[in-house]
Amino acid sequence: MPRVIFFDLEGPLSPQDNAYELMRRVLGDERGAAIFEIISKYDDIISMEGRENYEPGDTLALIIPFLLVHGVTAADIKKVSDSASLVSGARYLCDVLRSRGWKIYIISTSYEQHALNIGIRLGVNPENIVCTRPDLNQDASFMEDLIEEVEREILELYNQMHQMPLEDDALVKTDVFNTLRMRLDTLFFEELPEMGYDVFGVRVIGGGRKAEALKEIVERENADMSDVIAVGDSITDAKMLDFVRRSGDGLSVVFNGNEYAVPHASAGLASTDIRFLLILCDAFEHGGKDEALMTASMWEAHGDEWVRRFKRCERIPESAHISSLSDFLKDAPLFFLHNIEHADERKMNEILQTHKIFRRIVREDAGKLG
Repeated sequence: MPRVIFFDLEGPLSPQDNAYELMRRVLGDERGAAIFEIISKYDDIISMEGRENYEPGDTLALIIPFLLVHGVTAADIKKVSDSASLVSGARYLCDVLRSRGWKIYIISTSYEQHALNIGIRLGVNPENIVCTRPDLNQDASFMEDLIEEVEREILELYNQMHQMPLEDDALVKTDVFNTLRMRLDTLFFEELPEMGYDVFGVRVIGGGRKAEALKEIVERENADMSDVIAVGDSITDAKMLDFVRRSGDGLSVVFNGNEYAVPHASAGLASTDIRFLLILCDAFEHGGKDEALMTASMWEAHGDEWVRRFKRCERIPESAHISSLSDFLKDAPLFFLHNIEHADERKMNEILQTHKIFRRIVREDAGKLG
């Protein structure tokens, strides 16, 4: 049976949040960033509350009215995507896995113009990419005044919030954010539906829909969960990571994850370069999930020593699983592997802080999004 690996796209493979960048370019850097950040945080909160028929990542459905009013086209999405970089090591990782017979899939919340563009650059078959397909061929004239009014309200309240010297968790508990939340509730669940606009007419591939897509592909490939690795980094990946982790034999890996994703993974990789995932892939090929988790634990304990010994051309244990990285390790950047399944509360907090640091480095502005 084939080994199958599933990647989220934004984070593990490309650092750019394409929708965020799209909003910034279309509405202007400050205006677009503010509106997207508020809607993204709103998405995080109502997702965590478990609102019926709502999934993490539905931000990409919620911003469609704003894109329509500003005349955004599929070509605009592709143009923004063309400027996106790849995460360091992503192409190398995909090439090595393909050469070993792994089947590579991407399950992404991203709009298809971005997901297909990045996937093709990585050599992933477009048929192996599951993503969000937006409908931008709609008349938006009937909602122009409403959307422009909401944009003004969001910006005014956003500016008030950012005058408060509070951390993000505290900001979302303020009266100002509560006002924003109620305004967005009214917009998305009352005003637009009353105008005849189906807010959730776009099926965003996030949350439980990612887990569903993974399960369907595994069945179609006639694979066993003991041959499956899933890689993600954010709230949209949490249910997919959790599904693979709870399968018993599959390996879920969080790469530079946030607080919504890390607790749902089996193992973690924090680094500026994703090719170190090969250490876990090597171990998984050799002895399944148990070997991968044991290897993660051993790298936590001995990783710095092993890298130093390797650079001095000294023998290191075969259990280090570095055969695919031997040349690269000579000039290796900093990286951390974690056994998350076996982490206690103190260790989990340490892991979260480590991932937060690398997430900010790799994803830049998009690192603050859920």
